[in-house]
Amino acid sequence: MNDLAPLLTPEGRALLDAVRGTAPADELAVATRLRREHPAELVSAALGQARLRQRAAAKFGPDAERMFFTPHGVEQSTRASVATHRAERLKGLGVASVADLCCGIGGDAIALARAGIRVLAVDRDPLTVAAARANAEALGLDGLIEVREADVTDVDTDGWDAVFVDPARRGGRGRIFDPEAYSPPLSWAVGAALKAPHAALKIAPGIPHDAVPAEAEAEWISDGGDVKEAVLWFGTAPGAVRATLLPGPRTLLGTGLPDPGVRPLGRFLYEPDGAVIRAHLVAEVAREVEGGLIDATIAYVTADEHRPTPYATAYEITDQLHFNVKKLKALLRERGVGILTVKKRGSAVEPEELRKKVKPQGPNSATVFLTRMAGAPTMLIGHPA
Repeated sequence: MNDLAPLLTPEGRALLDAVRGTAPADELAVATRLRREHPAELVSAALGQARLRQRAAAKFGPDAERMFFTPHGVEQSTRASVATHRAERLKGLGVASVADLCCGIGGDAIALARAGIRVLAVDRDPLTVAAARANAEALGLDGLIEVREADVTDVDTDGWDAVFVDPARRGGRGRIFDPEAYSPPLSWAVGAALKAPHAALKIAPGIPHDAVPAEAEAEWISDGGDVKEAVLWFGTAPGAVRATLLPGPRTLLGTGLPDPGVRPLGRFLYEPDGAVIRAHLVAEVAREVEGGLIDATIAYVTADEHRPTPYATAYEITDQLHFNVKKLKALLRERGVGILTVKKRGSAVEPEELRKKVKPQGPNSATVFLTRMAGAPTMLIGHPA
């Protein structure tokens, strides 16, 4: 996997077609058969690429079967739906050209090009650059994407309508949480952003709000309920905060509301989307459903009425118990609950641990929330509204 060139030859491409969809259990037999006619290293590379394509399908859909990946590239690349949202937003700002710095295997460059935007895609790793170039060609976008091997800090971005930076947030010891330990550091990326008419910086969703530059708009993005990333936008609305939910997109803008108050448990419990929580916009959801918090430290909203909102999932609560596994087990047995969903917020108990202890059995379903109310460990039982 140190060189993609052999896989780009007619023999390599034929091998990739031959191993497409190979199940892990069948790899040895397939490799043994193909090595009779092809070099062993090339067969191994093709099977490795096939595994990466299978992993990448969750992010890239059918395109993954035509693309080329590195292990790091699969892990770090942007999900296609998120990249498309960002590209459409840049297009809406009138952006016609983007310098994509730290482009990786080209996921964002592909989305930008498909939006009709001309892209300069830059990365310093030769294998990553080879993958990005191969992907632009494989998807017929090489006319809009120029891939360049270079250190992004040496690239002149003058003349480009926008800059997009996706710093490396993993090191030899795993995830990097300090923005100044990104590669390149967040401070450098912000400096590059301020030189361009528009810019977007992809960052970890756990970034502290006080680390967001005053010149930036902050957007937290979730896809299918899972928080994927945060983006700092420049040239838009400095100081603005938004949560965007995909598919959609649906966007909740911050209005500067104070934290909602704590109130007694109502008939309904609302679980805000993760992007809403990360963006500190739970107050906006509480106002929308005319509710309040169940506890000052817990991001669950309660209300007396069911008011559907795309920014939170509503549950009708049927029971409230102090934390007691025996009582919960008895209640679930009485209700014939065999399909049990366990959610937690503010509890040290692991859902699987609880599930093993209560041993749910029966035809009915229920959702249990392990949480706190007035500081006390609490169990709430209900079902989706």
